[in-house]
Amino acid sequence: MLPITRRAVTLGLPLFMTMTAAAPTIAEEAALADIERRMGGGRLGVFAVDTGTGRTLGHRVDERFLMCSTFKGLLAALVLSRVDAGEEGLARLVPYGEKDLIFTSPITKDHVREGALSVEALCQAMVEVSDNTAAILLMRRMGGPAALTQFVRGLGDAVTNSDRYEPDSNSYSGDLDTTSPRAVAGSVRAILLGDVLAPQSREMLESWMIGCKPGLKRIRAALPADWVAGDRPGTSVDRETNDYAIVRPPGRDPLLVAAYCDAPRLEMQAREAVLRMAGEVFVQWARRE
Repeated sequence: MLPITRRAVTLGLPLFMTMTAAAPTIAEEAALADIERRMGGGRLGVFAVDTGTGRTLGHRVDERFLMCSTFKGLLAALVLSRVDAGEEGLARLVPYGEKDLIFTSPITKDHVREGALSVEALCQAMVEVSDNTAAILLMRRMGGPAALTQFVRGLGDAVTNSDRYEPDSNSYSGDLDTTSPRAVAGSVRAILLGDVLAPQSREMLESWMIGCKPGLKRIRAALPADWVAGDRPGTSVDRETNDYAIVRPPGRDPLLVAAYCDAPRLEMQAREAVLRMAGEVFVQWARRE
């Protein structure tokens, strides 16, 4: 197995650049396949779309991967859609206590003595720092995983399934709690660039994604400094590291990219490196306007 390094993928790309311009994504798609081969086992799924031109980039675009915490951006959109409809309020308090806390819940843990947090604070904590307790509290409030599945079906997404609460949702069991790179990118496009949410809700959700911390070593690590991006990552400790992002290069329509890495043989740091390299391929593809 060849090592997963930035140098390895950089050295490999010029070989692909000799291909003809008749199919401008061939080089980048071959590069994604090469990154997957270098993983030494497992799968890499990537889908990207330039919303201005309609160009797409993909590898294993319709294969199912565990969502892990990437579902949290979709759940935040469901909450905000209820706010827009007058069925929920950002300032409404959601009570909880010590018994509700689970791992990776920094915000809810810090505020547990207060006995409650607002819907807005929980959404922000869920998206920006992947607070798991916040996600569970909001999922319960929305009507459970089935309500999230129903929401994405309304977006035209017939693939994405939400079936279980965390942490159970982070383990494979058939198609439960899975999505595909193409499907999740389509849902994110409808949410952030369509009319699913009111303008202020779209802006709020994207601002939380821009403020997101856990995925900074993934797709966003590969982006040029002047490209504004927001993402929502997801991770299972033993095998999967995921990310999707809305990317706004200067003077262009937005780009959307989703990358899902299922590699049981790799440690999380190596899986993050895979997504960073996939991000580098994405940037190269995006620059081929």
